[in-house]
Parts: sequence; C-alpha cells; structure tokens
Amino acid sequence: MRERLFDLGLWLLLCVPVLLGSGPDDGGSWTEVAVGVALLGGCVAVSRRWPPVPIAVLTAVSLTSTLELFTASYSLALVAFGYLAGRRQEHTRASLWLFGAVAAAGLLLTAVTHTSLGQWFTLLLTLALAVVAPWLIGRYVRQYDRLVHSGWELADRMEREQAAVADRERLRERSRIAGDMHDSLGHDLALIAIRAAALEVDPALGPDQQHAAGELRRAAADATARLRDVIGVLREDGAPAPTAPPDESVEELVDRARASGLTVTLTTSPAPVLTGMPGLALHRVVREGLTNAAKHAPGAEVTVTVEEADGKERKEDGSEQGDGKEVRVRVVNGPGTEARPDSPAGTGLVGLDERVRLAGGRLAHRATGDGGFVLDAVLPRNPSAAPPAAPTSARELDRARREVRRGLARAIWIPLALLAALGVLMTGVALWTQARSYLEPEDYDRARIGQSLAELSDDLPDRPLDGPPHSAPPEPSGMDECRYYRSTLLAAIPVYRLCFAAGHLADKAEVP
Repeated sequence: MRERLFDLGLWLLLCVPVLLGSGPDDGGSWTEVAVGVALLGGCVAVSRRWPPVPIAVLTAVSLTSTLELFTASYSLALVAFGYLAGRRQEHTRASLWLFGAVAAAGLLLTAVTHTSLGQWFTLLLTLALAVVAPWLIGRYVRQYDRLVHSGWELADRMEREQAAVADRERLRERSRIAGDMHDSLGHDLALIAIRAAALEVDPALGPDQQHAAGELRRAAADATARLRDVIGVLREDGAPAPTAPPDESVEELVDRARASGLTVTLTTSPAPVLTGMPGLALHRVVREGLTNAAKHAPGAEVTVTVEEADGKERKEDGSEQGDGKEVRVRVVNGPGTEARPDSPAGTGLVGLDERVRLAGGRLAHRATGDGGFVLDAVLPRNPSAAPPAAPTSARELDRARREVRRGLARAIWIPLALLAALGVLMTGVALWTQARSYLEPEDYDRARIGQSLAELSDDLPDRPLDGPPHSAPPEPSGMDECRYYRSTLLAAIPVYRLCFAAGHLADKAEVP
C-alpha cells in the first residue's frame, strides 16, 4: 500500500511540469498534456521492475523536442527517474549502456541535422547533471541502506549466535564436569577396589570380613562401570579439556596411589612443574596411567618418569628444529599378577590424547612384549596459541563497509571524470573548429579585389565563422555576402572579413 501511495504521489508531482510547460498557454496543446501525463503514468508503473526504461523513454521524448535534452516538461522527471534507477537497480551495466547510447544518439542526431556541436555538448552536460548525477546519488543511498540493513542483520545474528554459544558452553561445561568425574572418581574407585582386593586376601581377617571385602571390590568395579555408562551419556564428542589446574602435584598423586596399595615408583624427584594446559595434561597423563594399571593390570609394578626433554627434532638434512623446552612423562606398567577385573574398554585414552593435543603436545601408547603397557607423552613448557580467526559477521560487516566506500568514491569521481572528459572533448572540438576556420595570413594577402569565389576557394578554409565577432563594425553596403575567418588559432579577434558582390570579392578587411 505504501508503494502505491508513493507511486501515485510521484506521478502527480511529475505531471505538474507537464501541465505548466505543455499547456496551450506555453505554445503546446491539451493533447500534448494528455500524452505527457499518460506517458509519465506508464513510466512510474514500470519503474520498479525495469528502472532504466523510464529514463530511455523520457530521453527519447526530450530529444524530439530539443537536441540539448533539457525541456521544461520532463527535466524533473529525468532527475527523479535517474535517482530511482540508481536506488533500485542491483546491477549498473544496463544504465551505463543506456547513458552511452544517449550520448551516441545525440552525436548522430547532431550530424544528421547539421547543427552545431555546441548542442551536443549541452546534451552531455544535461545528461551528466540531470540523469547521471542523481543516479550516482541513488547508488550511494542504496549502498548505505545495505550497510545499515547488514548491520541490523549482523546484530540479530550475533544475538542468536550468543544464545547458541551460551547453550554450547553449558553443554561443554557438562562435558568438562563429566570428564572430571570420570577421571577423578574412576581413579578413586580403582584405588578402593585395590584396597578391597588386598583385604580380601588378608589372612588376618575372618571369612566374613574377607567376603565383605570381596563384595566391596566387586561393588567398586560395578560402580566404575556404571559411572562410565553415565559419563558416556553426558560426555560431548571432542569436548575441550577443563582449564582448572590440578589440585595435587605428581608426587602427591603417586603417594596417594602408593598408599592405596599400588606399587608405584617415581624415578624423578622433584618432578618438573608445568602450569596451565600443559600442567593439567601432565597430571592427567600420570593419573590415567595409574588408573589403567590399577584396572587392567592389578598387582603390576608401575614406573612413572617425568623429565626434561631436548625438544629438538632432527630433519632429514641433519638440521634441528624446536626450542628445546619440553617435558616428557612416561608411565610403564608390567603384566598384572592378579586376575584382571571384568571391565569393558573405555575412552580414557581418546580423551587423554585430545587433552594432550590441546596443550600443544603429543601422546603415544603401546603394549610391551611381556604384556605390559607404556603411556608416553611430550608436553611443551610454552605452548603457542594460534590467533583466533575473525568471526564471519565481522568479515561481512567489513565487506559491506568497503562496498559503501567504493560507492561513495564512484559517486564523487565518476561525475568529476565525466566533466573532465567533457571539458577535454569540448576543448578538442573547439580547436578543431578553429583550425577549420583559420585563414593563413599569406592566403589573405594574396586575395585581390575582383577575384571570383571559385578562384579563391583553394586558399580559403573549409568553413567560415558562424557570424561576425561581438561589437564588430558594420558591413559595407551593397554586399551580397560577408564571410569571417580567424586570423589566429588561439585568439577570437581580430578576424578577416571577405565580402562578395555578384560572386566576386568586393571588400577585404581585418576586423578588430
């Protein structure tokens, strides 16, 4: 509805110059007014779907009235439809071709009607100011509106993304909690099972106490299995490692495992200390190695080694790379001496590998030939953090801003370039016209009174000036024709005047 009201108001506004400029009082007729009003109505109707069409129609109508393209009836319509074409067009190629076609048509009409090139220059100036300039302004307004619209779209998208990020962070936090529950509670339940197994075979206890210890061991194993099932539901695939540092050192972790009955040897004391993500990964590697040994190799001896590593890798050409700031941690357990408890394969090593990778290190694990297991990790002291990539919304907003800046630049330099080209063209044509009207002083001196026009035609220029210069003296009486020629190329005065009577030169003078 708003579009229809706008089109109606535009049509009524553009009809006012037609009523004032094409009416009977201004040399027109009511037929011309009716045709103009109907023509403007059709242009308004098609301007939304085909924006260049009204410009082409009104330009054609204006050229039928004057080759200078400026008319009192349709100049306002050209300005309005030029702006609307720039405002509504997605692509600019059609309009640019139209502007070029109008300029070419004006030059062709000038040549066909044998009129002065000054009218064509006026046409170009009218086209630039009345059509091209409003079109460029419309293009800039369109680009600016796109930027504003893109800004609101990006703001709405950012709000939705923030909500999605909040939901994702909540799920990720659940995953972190689930991982920590699996790591810490699974480790503690494994140590409880080891202590219960030790009590189960303790000869100092009676049969009832040993049976209760066995039930405790089996209950701990069942609780570990149920915990793994629950954590499997809560854990998110590829969840990042928690950022909280561990609460205990490697020595304390080994002492707690040793107090639970696990045979553990720490070969390095004190162990190197890491902070941040590498420190968390170091604690997690040792804890996972002890937990796996307790679950899968009960009674086996475990060796934990934490030492400084060279950190330099040798390439094929013999050169070395790396900064030498790394810590290597290795957990090795032999084959179990007791019956292995029933427990399905878990995902501890998968999560451990992800945590070590996020810390900037690398993890390796393998089984030994005697049935044992080796867990080996290398962690950096100073992990390099990759710079975060610019969000998509920021890139899109930056692209929209660049488009607006380019549109503004085009709105400035295209009219300037057109005016400069028009000035250069007018200067060139003026020089060319002057050269065609230039009479050499030697040829002027050779001309004799009484010579016929045919005898002088070889020495005279192609065409004379259009008329005498301003404030020139009156022509001699009794002359049939007087012709004026330039005496210099760059100055308008003085000029040579040759007057003819009965086809013969009757008077020659230099007119100041």
